[in-house]
Amino acid sequence: MVKITASEVNKLRKSTGAGMMDCKNALVEAEGDFDKAIEILRKKGQKVAAKRADRDSSEGAAIARVNDSNTEGVIVSLNCETDFVAKNDTFVSLAQKLAEIALGHASKEELLAADFEGISVQEKLIEQTGVIGEKIEIGDFRRLSAPFVGSYIHAGNKIATLVGLSAEVDGASEVAKDVAMQAAAMNPVALDESGVDQETIDKEIEIAKDQLREEGKPEAMLDNIAKGKLKRFFKDNTLVNQAFIKDGKISVAEYVKSADKDLKVTGFERVALG
Repeated sequence: MVKITASEVNKLRKSTGAGMMDCKNALVEAEGDFDKAIEILRKKGQKVAAKRADRDSSEGAAIARVNDSNTEGVIVSLNCETDFVAKNDTFVSLAQKLAEIALGHASKEELLAADFEGISVQEKLIEQTGVIGEKIEIGDFRRLSAPFVGSYIHAGNKIATLVGLSAEVDGASEVAKDVAMQAAAMNPVALDESGVDQETIDKEIEIAKDQLREEGKPEAMLDNIAKGKLKRFFKDNTLVNQAFIKDGKISVAEYVKSADKDLKVTGFERVALG
């Protein structure tokens, strides 16, 4: 039998992230051939992935990244089965690396096919499925382009947001971060009234009418009162109309204009896990 040294095991471990015994066993099976040992570990990952394909993977890490010129941003969520794995430093580090790679790609499909240290991202995920023993997959993939893009990641990597501004002005970085924090905390349904889909509007009007009927309001008055309640819904649930969390006396739109009278929020993306 080929003698396997501790340094060879350690090298394989650094390359794959697999445990010491898994690395040793793979090297023994491969008779010391390093590349063959990596392939053995990847096949183990494929077997684990096949067994756990139907498992729920709602935990994980949501990571936002913005390019050096602050004009493009991405959010990538790396999903797993348990919160225990989601908090693991190695898992979070992998999610961060994937977000960096994602900056150069337009879709989740492109990201999965992208290079990750000599193999594809998809192959890396399968490999790490074998290492960790849980289903691992890319969940959300979001992109945002704007004259200025800012980001925010909530503690624990459970929520990540991107916000686009109409111009790069003095203080744009702070403004974008504040609005991104707002989006993370208040979970708006849209940027403004125009972004709310008709199905949601119809549902809110019906809810309002049902409440008014229970209060005994005349049927003839329901439409006008429901429209008033819909305005309140827009104020509470669209990003630019919400009360600013750091100063409830002004809206988000008003806060943004305090940095520059012509500055506007052009868009946002939000991904939440767990």
